[in-house]
Amino acid sequence: MGLGALMVPGSLLAGNAIDPAEALMEGMDLARKKQLSDMALAAARAKGASYADVRIGRYLRQFIITREKRVQGISNTESFGVGIRVIANGSWGFAASNNVTEADIVKTAERAVAVAKANAKIMTEPVQLAPQKGYGDVSWKTPIEQSAFAVPVKDKVDLLLKVNDIAMQGGASFVTSAIMAVNEQKFFASTDGSYIDQDVHRIYPFFNVTKIDKASGKFETRRSLSSPVGMGYEYLTPLPDSKVAGIVTRYKSRYDILEDIKNATENVNEKIKAKSVEPGKYDLVLDPSHLWLTIHESVAHPTELDRVLGYEANYAGTSFLTLDKWKSGNFQFGSKLVNIVADKLQPGSLGAVGYDDEGVQCKEWDIIKDGILVNYQAIRDQAHIIGLKESQGCCYAQSWEDVQFQRMPNISLKPGASPLSVDDMIRDVEKGIYIVGDGSFSIDQQRYNFQFGGQLFYEIKDGKIAGMLKDVAYQANTREFWNSCTAIADKRDYRLGGAFNDGKGQPSQSNAVSHGSSTTRFNGVNVINTARKI
Repeated sequence: MGLGALMVPGSLLAGNAIDPAEALMEGMDLARKKQLSDMALAAARAKGASYADVRIGRYLRQFIITREKRVQGISNTESFGVGIRVIANGSWGFAASNNVTEADIVKTAERAVAVAKANAKIMTEPVQLAPQKGYGDVSWKTPIEQSAFAVPVKDKVDLLLKVNDIAMQGGASFVTSAIMAVNEQKFFASTDGSYIDQDVHRIYPFFNVTKIDKASGKFETRRSLSSPVGMGYEYLTPLPDSKVAGIVTRYKSRYDILEDIKNATENVNEKIKAKSVEPGKYDLVLDPSHLWLTIHESVAHPTELDRVLGYEANYAGTSFLTLDKWKSGNFQFGSKLVNIVADKLQPGSLGAVGYDDEGVQCKEWDIIKDGILVNYQAIRDQAHIIGLKESQGCCYAQSWEDVQFQRMPNISLKPGASPLSVDDMIRDVEKGIYIVGDGSFSIDQQRYNFQFGGQLFYEIKDGKIAGMLKDVAYQANTREFWNSCTAIADKRDYRLGGAFNDGKGQPSQSNAVSHGSSTTRFNGVNVINTARKI
């Protein structure tokens, strides 16, 4: 589906194995990168390219996974190379190499032009590239306090084994825990006159707890409520918990993995004893740790312009949000409370960078405004299709050896404008379910009809939490669901969730993206019992 596997994406393991200490060594000198890029751009022009860009990238990845009392695996990799994209005879061409020398970078540029000219022979219409000013020499870095790669592997292993021990001491039958870390050191140069150096950091700590009921043989699980983030190791510095109706759900700018595993172990014991839900219509109160995935699948994917146009179809389908709906100017995607924005700017988000992978400075723009579909996600060669004079800055490639293309930016639901706490929202619900954490999901090839599960489900009766439920999933279509939105908590509750490895394209690529929201209420949503046979 649109969301990749939540365990070990292949892109995290790609590259050459290195000693962890090598990740802290300086890469190629910036002046040398610029010199080599100029040689590539000149070679591309000499062969007939009307446009060219060069990406020299060093990608560091670390993955540590443990189970109960042992380490399951440790991976440290480095990937370094260059990708060159050109337009020649009106068509795109791309070539890449892991040999970043003067001779090889010139050959790679020439090969990219040859590919473009070959593509031009079967081209139906020439590339229309939105204008883009050159920025000269600029840089951007994720504002981190401590690089995850600077923390000794032993310290991370000790933390994860402590996590596992807390779960086992609490009665868990099985537990796995892991930390993923990524550092993208990316240099971009283009014939527009940009030389952009960026240092991007991301981290994702998570676990999964399982408890088997020996009497019945049944089991329950609970995953961590962490979110992958664009931060350093400081994300794992504990801050005080927040509670809603006595339920610990909130980890805002920091994450306490030890407190979360303690709560998770108690939760799986509760889930075993919880009553099975009665199917029917319920008002749903959805925590951001759950709602991010619904936003991802039902809003973010269907507003990707290449899906709308049918260019992206094989990997997770196209979109029901066709151009005629946008052109009408009055397509009611959701209720008037629904305001959804796209951006690559939010501090701490997975998508946060200064510039995208075709040298466009990142920004924020409206996707849904007052419930109306007003825009899509577009890059330089798509902008003209929807009448834009510039790219929206959402182009990305997972590595130097992959061609950049339109990828999802952060897509987020804006918090409510009026003061409203989660407790206040729950007090107004007569018959409802409060859902925390993401779970299984299914959505059709038009991103329209869907079903979502979760991690924790709490029955709401007459404005109060009445106990835990299980076997819960809700069904709706995208438009019906978002038009049932009746309340959104204010900015005090706003949090980010996200995907460390959102898949798209052929050959497939992985993208990291965040989705923010405050807790949100949806009225009269159909809930099914997943344990009952139909």
